[in-house]
Amino acid sequence: MKILVTGATGLVGQGVVMACQASAAVERLAVLVRKGGDAPAGVEEIVLADFLQAQGVVPLLGGFDACFYCAGAPPVGTPEAEYRRATLHATVAVARAWAQANPGGRFLYVSGAYADPDSRVMPLRIKGETERALAALPIETVMLRPGGVRPVEGTGTRHGALKPLYQFGGPLMKLAERMTPGMATSNEAIGRTMLALAAMPSPPNVVECDQINALAAK
Repeated sequence: MKILVTGATGLVGQGVVMACQASAAVERLAVLVRKGGDAPAGVEEIVLADFLQAQGVVPLLGGFDACFYCAGAPPVGTPEAEYRRATLHATVAVARAWAQANPGGRFLYVSGAYADPDSRVMPLRIKGETERALAALPIETVMLRPGGVRPVEGTGTRHGALKPLYQFGGPLMKLAERMTPGMATSNEAIGRTMLALAAMPSPPNVVECDQINALAAK
């Protein structure tokens, strides 16, 4: 498969790239990054400084089977206007450009547990609005809804306020993955699941956290 990953430097994206690099099924791996040099070593990069301007790089986005969209803003500490811009508007802009370049491709979006456009909780509402907007596009879309996401060894968050959470909460999240798989998963498991979904003839439209863990374990 030929895979394009966005958000490769984020917590989720790092694990997804790791899973892609480890998979013999991936023939080509590229990442969409905001500045040159952000791509992991040895990975092809496509530079787009502003994801809202994705229409300008449509010719560079062609030739892929699937896009694994992992970019976004942290739900904690991000003002609503900024969160909406990064989560809804930027995602849809990239998806539209990618769909134009790959009309027969598949767009897999890392959303979140309990995403709902009618939610009173701001991040869940905007995630839900993003899912709805993506589902309306003329391409095949799959929404992944992880709960807590644990960074595997060699990956982590760049957001200082969240580092203690993952440092001290990591062991508990790993336990939760085994005991209550609907509550937590790992970033690498998300990557393995995305690869499985990209290869399926008819994947589900929505994949919840427990399904992510189940597919990653196969």
